[in-house]
Amino acid sequence: MSYTVRQVAQFAGVTVRTLHHYDRSGLLTPSDRSRAGYRLYDDADLARLQQILFYRALGFPLERIAAILDDPQGTALDQLRARRRELREEIARLERLAGLAERAIEIQRTGVPMTPQERREVFGEITFDLSYATEADLRHGESAARHEAMARAAAHSKEDWRRLMAEAADWRVRLLAVFDAGEPADGERAADLAEEHRQHIGRWFTPCPYDMHRRIADDFRADPRAFALVVPPSQQRPGLAAYLRDAVHANADRRTVPEERA
Repeated sequence: MSYTVRQVAQFAGVTVRTLHHYDRSGLLTPSDRSRAGYRLYDDADLARLQQILFYRALGFPLERIAAILDDPQGTALDQLRARRRELREEIARLERLAGLAERAIEIQRTGVPMTPQERREVFGEITFDLSYATEADLRHGESAARHEAMARAAAHSKEDWRRLMAEAADWRVRLLAVFDAGEPADGERAADLAEEHRQHIGRWFTPCPYDMHRRIADDFRADPRAFALVVPPSQQRPGLAAYLRDAVHANADRRTVPEERA
């Protein structure tokens, strides 16, 4: 028995355009044509379409589906196993995102409400980029330190944030002075400022061991969004992010024993 393209589209729950695309790509070519040139599908075509839709539901691209259907015994099992691994990784990634959303909701629920004017007064140019926070959470994974930092940030009062930001602004003025004076990143003053920054994190957010501080500084060098949390764009200088990163590493090197640096 033969079926027209519109009948097949209705059976399968796809569009006629999709079937035309499958035909043009060679993925599903109808077995026959009517005298007027219209596509006609038989039962074998419908069975192949069912397989295509099954693999599409699993997220396979058309190229991989074609490879499976052309050599089902040789590739189907391997491809399904690979896709299972991919889906599990995607599920884990989405679960981490869901966890991040939950924590963000909690911060919004328990954080100190501020008017836009108050936020400008407290934070100035410093803005928190959620896209960076999301990527950092996925990159560094779940950790007790990240949970503690977010919990403590949510618990800060408005006055806490004023003191925190004033402390950071004072540190920033001294960092810029050292950098503009051309002092080396591995010099004593730059390293002392790096240590001060590490202690600032521990005082206001979470204990920051030297290996963690190194990772944070690496982000400053690699991602402008991370560095903007420390130095707003209007105060940045070419090379300053790399300078701070080097100062943090130099400070960690001078304050840890060789075994800790290994």
